[in-house]
Amino acid sequence: MTFLSVLSYASLLVQICFVTVSIAAGLYYLAELVEEYTVTAKKTITWMVIASVLLYVIFIFTEQFSWTMLLCGMGAQALHVAILKNFPYVKFLSLSFLGALILLLFNHYLAFIYFQQHHHPFVEVMAYFTLCLWLVPFALFVSLSANDNVLPTSSEKTPLLSDNDIVTNYFSSKKKLGLLSLFNYAKESLLPERNKKSF
Repeated sequence: MTFLSVLSYASLLVQICFVTVSIAAGLYYLAELVEEYTVTAKKTITWMVIASVLLYVIFIFTEQFSWTMLLCGMGAQALHVAILKNFPYVKFLSLSFLGALILLLFNHYLAFIYFQQHHHPFVEVMAYFTLCLWLVPFALFVSLSANDNVLPTSSEKTPLLSDNDIVTNYFSSKKKLGLLSLFNYAKESLLPERNKKSF
């Protein structure tokens, strides 16, 4: 083993670190955009769902995918539309969310079986997985951070100024979960604090 080959492994490690930091910065930026422009994010994700459904319709005429795989993919997109009805608020225990998660896993299983039995170039396999399986769920995952700034609602039976005031409890609670909250925590705990100099 030559010195240059050892150096190539060190270089690969540095490149992996750069790619990881770049992906994290991109996710942070996307999470902030979604949080700031929730209406535009909802429209964008809706167009992604429509594009995915159109791809499945085109696959009916151009590819020999199994009907189970196509119907599973279209069903997942229908459940994504149901999730978008309450956007940016996402209920993790709702039937539409759990159904979309189950169909996502089942569609991965069907796709792995199909691509194992029928040879396609790696680029085509990645195109299917990226555009049909991962794009919309990834967009919904990034948009979970928009939940942090949504004002909670309550039934009208609860008096507004009682001890159970949901708005006061929401703003006094420090437990806000989401992608942006995770990145903010990582930024505060990992990066050094900058001190402003006053002259």
